Amino acid sequence: MRPAGLPEVPEQTAVVARAAFPKGSLAIRVRDRLAEVFADEPFTQAFGVRGAPGLSPGVLSLVTVLQFCEDLTDRQAAVMAVRAIDWKYALGMELSDTGFDASVLSKFRTRLAEHGMERVVFDRLLEHCRQAGLVKAGGKQRTDSTHVISAVRDLNRTELAGESVRAALESLAVVAPSWLAGVVDVAEFAERYGPRIDGWTMPRSKAKRARLAQVYGQDALTLCRAAWANDAPVWVREIEAVAQLRQVLVQTYHVRTDPRGREVVKKRDADDEGVPPGSIRLASPYEPDARWSAKGEDLFWLGYKIHLTESCGDTAAEAEAEAEAEAEAEA
Repeated sequence: MRPAGLPEVPEQTAVVARAAFPKGSLAIRVRDRLAEVFADEPFTQAFGVRGAPGLSPGVLSLVTVLQFCEDLTDRQAAVMAVRAIDWKYALGMELSDTGFDASVLSKFRTRLAEHGMERVVFDRLLEHCRQAGLVKAGGKQRTDSTHVISAVRDLNRTELAGESVRAALESLAVVAPSWLAGVVDVAEFAERYGPRIDGWTMPRSKAKRARLAQVYGQDALTLCRAAWANDAPVWVREIEAVAQLRQVLVQTYHVRTDPRGREVVKKRDADDEGVPPGSIRLASPYEPDARWSAKGEDLFWLGYKIHLTESCGDTAAEAEAEAEAEAEAEA
């Protein structure tokens, strides 16, 4: 790397960008007001001193920030650097510049993570805002939470049990097909768990649904016992889908002995046997962090919670200064 910072904006690029965006844009405002934040020097230790020179880390960090602000993939960000006039202005590129390959962005993020430089740009931006009087220590803050809906299906307890068995079978069929064929009847399980588990295709009879739930529980118990047997490979139980199947089995079923001395897998009753609290109860075999949550009396969702914190001032002078800053940014 040869530290140089953001390149100067070419004259032709500046003329076209100003004509295309007479009121400015996010990328243009970032370049005009925060160019000094995106310097090369803070990243020097992450780059070698020999070999062909690489792309400017200051430029790549600016691309990463714009990419995050506009919620773009690496490929989309690389395309924007080629066809978006305001991005070319922000990056100091000629209008004819063909940009860079999208893979550069992921490699740049990996380099930052390996050298502990994830906060470099944030810290420099914070210091810039502090010097400009936009932020200060000791102010008041307020925090609130909001809901984030996960991109998974809503499953009832029976669907969750069946789909968890199906997810474990699919993983085992890929990484341990021979072992799987030795512990289950592959033809029977393939017929039962071939299509995804869907409540619309389940029996309408309550008794048949209860029987199906018991079958799912018995199949889950069979797989878990095989995976945790003494002669089973240790790595089988470390497969994520298998570990989650075990958790679903524990939270959904319990094993008891009937009056005849037979082992019976029975679905837990929420009132009698109890179920785990929502904070630890799995809701999907494909997204272990998603949870059923509620906020107030009307809002229920499957997903996550995110906490947002913002600083707030009390005096009229602070409010006026903030309004002026916002008006200047919009202009």
